[in-house]
Amino acid sequence: MTRWACAIGGCDASFEGVEDAVVHQTERHERHECKVCGTVVPDGYFAIRHAFDEHTRAEFVRAYDADSDAVRVREEVKEDVESEVDLESVVERINGAV
Repeated sequence: MTRWACAIGGCDASFEGVEDAVVHQTERHERHECKVCGTVVPDGYFAIRHAFDEHTRAEFVRAYDADSDAVRVREEVKEDVESEVDLESVVERINGAV
């Protein structure tokens, strides 16, 4: 079974389920301020999702001084997470912890 790695700022936490990884990123790491619009979101998956759902790839590249490889890596992470995650479960767990 594939384990899901956090990978935020060198965090080496890994999880059996993607939901556990996304909840960890949301609860255990600092929030991320979007360099395009200033919106503050949880780091990790939710920051990637915000960047690519709310902004163009060109805006991301300019704001983060990123290249096409950085875009591809984040698009792959987003696609991998979304192919497995039960976001309703993640939201319920996060809201239950508040």
